[in-house]
Amino acid sequence: MTAKPAPKYVRRFARLPRVLAHLQAHPAGLRMDELAAHFEIAEAELREDLLAFFSADVGPGFLFGLMRPDVLEFLGPDQDEEDPNDAAWVRVTDDRPTSELGVEYVAGHELALVYTAARALAEIEADNADLSAAIGVLAATLIGDDAGTGAGETETTLDHEIDQHTDTAVLTRLQEAARTRHRVQIVYSRSWDAGVRTREIEPYRLISTKRGWEVDAGVDHGAATGGLRTFLVSNIRQVEVLDQTFEPPPDLSDLIAEHRRTTSVRVRIPYSAWWAADMHAEQVARVGEDDDQVTLDLELLPPVRRRMGLIALAADGTAQVVSPTELADAGRELAAELLRHHRQSH
Repeated sequence: MTAKPAPKYVRRFARLPRVLAHLQAHPAGLRMDELAAHFEIAEAELREDLLAFFSADVGPGFLFGLMRPDVLEFLGPDQDEEDPNDAAWVRVTDDRPTSELGVEYVAGHELALVYTAARALAEIEADNADLSAAIGVLAATLIGDDAGTGAGETETTLDHEIDQHTDTAVLTRLQEAARTRHRVQIVYSRSWDAGVRTREIEPYRLISTKRGWEVDAGVDHGAATGGLRTFLVSNIRQVEVLDQTFEPPPDLSDLIAEHRRTTSVRVRIPYSAWWAADMHAEQVARVGEDDDQVTLDLELLPPVRRRMGLIALAADGTAQVVSPTELADAGRELAAELLRHHRQSH
């Protein structure tokens, strides 16, 4: 049977590593039209691919809720930086640009989509060694370091495991475990720290929020001992319902209410940073404004200082925390932390 041609988005995804490799061979950069001509594609399509991939929230900056460190520079004819939408030149600024495509912090269901797309392309490019290696990395990231990409039983197992990396499948498993009071083992991409972690949890309650579905769960012997955490369902890579059951503490409702208690913060930020307040606050109320700035009352969940820092960074150093005053330096503190992390990673 003749394999169907891979969808266009699959071919575009698979092409990007070759584009980066070609750019690495030209340290001074290339004209965008020359680069597009080399790969026999439209310049507008190439620009769209580069901008889409390198504006994604992955890499070291992702764990702070910020953008990645720059891997590409978009330049004008005089080699000064220029708006990427108009730049005539592009060049690589990192000796390992593809490492910034790292999948460690990408949500499981998104990894599953990429894996499926890569597998579809592999059916028509069976001799593509680079693609096969990439599929191996994706598979190992999704379901463990001992995952393979061979034919037969291993491949079937991979497909079965990847089926659970949709939000719906993960949510269904967690809902059933919460209903039957079974402990669950999850593989989780952490939101506020680097890395991926395997944990056993007691799923108490699932709730739909502006960030998507979340599960309030007991960890480290359960909520009764202070081990209550909230996990984003979209960050859960893998779910395994265990045989062990649990009993929720009798005061669970009070514990969850205290766990989700918000802190009120009043802040003045430019209008251009209002989106960050909407993203990181549970509630946003406008209490004042002028030509340049708006004053907002925010309700922030823990970690309050980190969330306020993210909002302040989005305000490009112009945020003013009116109250509580101890959060006034949250943006500077987070900026310094990010700078230290970036220096250590290079």
